[in-house]
Amino acid sequence: MHIIALGVNHRSAPVEVRECLAFADNAVPAAIEGLRAAAGLHEIMILSTCNRVELYATCADPEATREKLVAGLSGFHNLPAARFADNLYFFRDAEAVRHVFRVAASLDSMVVGEPQILGQLKDAYALAVEHEATGQVLNKFMHRAFSTAKLVRTQTNIAGSAVSVSYAAVELARKIFADLTDKTVMLVGAGEMCELAARHFITHGVRRVLVTNRTHARARDLAAEFDGHAIAFGDFHNQLDRVDILLSSTGSPTYLIRPEHLAPALKKRRYRPIFLIDIAVPRDIDPAANEMDGIFLYDVDDLQGVVAENIDQRLQEAERAEELVALEVDKFTGWLESLKVTPTIKELRRLAAGIAGAEVEKTIAGLGDLSPRQCKKIEAMAGAIVNKLLHAPVTRLKEEAEHGNQVPVEVVRQLFNLKNSGDRNQNPGDHQQRETGSTTPDA
Repeated sequence: MHIIALGVNHRSAPVEVRECLAFADNAVPAAIEGLRAAAGLHEIMILSTCNRVELYATCADPEATREKLVAGLSGFHNLPAARFADNLYFFRDAEAVRHVFRVAASLDSMVVGEPQILGQLKDAYALAVEHEATGQVLNKFMHRAFSTAKLVRTQTNIAGSAVSVSYAAVELARKIFADLTDKTVMLVGAGEMCELAARHFITHGVRRVLVTNRTHARARDLAAEFDGHAIAFGDFHNQLDRVDILLSSTGSPTYLIRPEHLAPALKKRRYRPIFLIDIAVPRDIDPAANEMDGIFLYDVDDLQGVVAENIDQRLQEAERAEELVALEVDKFTGWLESLKVTPTIKELRRLAAGIAGAEVEKTIAGLGDLSPRQCKKIEAMAGAIVNKLLHAPVTRLKEEAEHGNQVPVEVVRQLFNLKNSGDRNQNPGDHQQRETGSTTPDA
């Protein structure tokens, strides 16, 4: 039995290829069933995001399964395989495990350390569980991926610093104002960057948002999204004394905010500080404002510098994260190896139980009239002897298998003449009930 991962991501394929292979949420159940049937798989799940489309599965023959999955993708999307085959990557066994653990820990993301991918992976797994497309191996695999992601986040600072301009603004504001809950933010302009930054500010506690824009209707609409207030563009200078944090991003060819606008506002505020964030190009705020006491002005280059520094910090943390992932990969692949001895252990237990059962029957028959309680005691004693005799060799078999040593397995099969090897190459999940468990475990 092997674990495989097949897919494309933002590095291996351009967006025009990724969008052709993407699965809409309502199409995933049919895709799971179709691909599982096409490739003859016991376990499969699909992860589809804007940056990646990946299939995770267990199989007996990785190369044959790869070909079937490529054909299945081609058929499902009505897309010639030649259109995307060169963009596909394919991992098996330890490399597949490492890849998925890195995906879960956001080490394979476009922005290293971003948290969304773990939630997307959990959702993909939950959907596969709901449609009974997972079994013993993928369940254990996903739960271990989630716990690895948690380990990376708790033992490194990979997600602890801002790597977007809008979030960097929030990070700087939190350094100037320790608590943002009583602060007022004004947005000068109602574009995407202002909107995104406002969402970050609200997430971090800001409760009052003022919005001004040359088109007042747009200001009113954006303010409504944040339960804020729209300010007439011609009047916003008179409202600056109310503002603790101002974020400006317009298309103005000249400065909109100058020292002469800020001086009266500072006086009314009794010189409590104002944090100005100018992400417009050309700039909206006169750089001379930065010379004023109580004014903290950052432009887009300042914020980009913060982002670059934080990206470097994340990459350093990523190196530590890779070490943690490597350790977890070794643990999980050891568990996978141990599954290879499961059929032998079952046969050994079956043989021992059969011998013990036959001897118990002969013994009870030879002892004459025994009560049911006495018979049960004899049966229990025989069972205990079997369990105690097998405990040490079974434990040793598992340990050796976890380290990749299959020699003891063959020795045991020869010593005990275990000829029934028909199930030795089957998926271990076929031998037991599916362990669906929780789709959102405490990772």
